[in-house]
Amino acid sequence: MNRIKDLFGIEYPIIQAGMVWVSGYKLAAAVSNAGGLGLIGAGSMHPETLKEHIQKCKNTTNKPFGINIPLFYPEMDKILAIIIEEKVPIVFTSAGNPKLYTKFLKEQGIIVVHVVSSVKFALKSQEAGVDAIVAEGFEAGGHNGREETTTFTLIPMVREKVSIPVIAAGGIATGRGMLAAMVLGAEGVQIGSRFVASEESSAHINFKQEVVKTQDGDTHLTLKELTPVRLIKNQFYQKVQVLYQQQADASALQELLGKGRAKKGMFEGDLNDGELEIGQIAGLIHEIKPAASIMDEIIVEYNNVCSLLADMKI
Repeated sequence: MNRIKDLFGIEYPIIQAGMVWVSGYKLAAAVSNAGGLGLIGAGSMHPETLKEHIQKCKNTTNKPFGINIPLFYPEMDKILAIIIEEKVPIVFTSAGNPKLYTKFLKEQGIIVVHVVSSVKFALKSQEAGVDAIVAEGFEAGGHNGREETTTFTLIPMVREKVSIPVIAAGGIATGRGMLAAMVLGAEGVQIGSRFVASEESSAHINFKQEVVKTQDGDTHLTLKELTPVRLIKNQFYQKVQVLYQQQADASALQELLGKGRAKKGMFEGDLNDGELEIGQIAGLIHEIKPAASIMDEIIVEYNNVCSLLADMKI
């Protein structure tokens, strides 16, 4: 029995993260068709764009899929209306208070999952009534926790305190990584960075190729004064570091960041001045592949390692 598979009605307990500028309907549908749960990333979409992606996803897969919504999104009323109108069955919320919309969404019959980076917020999410939690370690790409708690320590600490299903995220891109997370107490995994370098990802090809080139030590969690984000160390990142050396305040960091920086890098392919969000696990990503092939590799490796470990009892 696996509560994540049962909750979402999927074949494998693998969730593709709903990442900004990367997770359009093509990627979500491809992962869902391969037996996982695909998520459309609403954070980089205007309401009408999101509606279009939902409708196209429905036409591309008959399997379950969901939406990830950052709770700081400025047009939440319109987004919620689209979710209800389009009968989206699963919503992942992130970057905000889970009490804001969980009760409302569940009253509409929607499965709700919240992304957390600490035990404190895992407990708050459970109290808010979510159906499951994504516990994300600071190895992850994109927006992240300020505490810098690693996945390896976060998962068992969260598992110890909550009774609802836990999905592990951060630093997972392989079957071995998935198995490690499950051993630590997770019942499923959410994978982001590996799917950035997929054929169906809506990321710019320049960014995908840069992810493949990224090695150990090429990313850093920064901009904690605004919203913590893990970035590839490009020219924009170096400008951020110069401000830190000058002991600049949050307003100076915000002025440098400006608007549309992530779009510029990840969607438009500006590798110099764009914000390039990716996880530490990028050092294990060596090739751009179809999402279905990525899913197959993870599942085969997971099962193979499970078989090998059966002979390692002490």
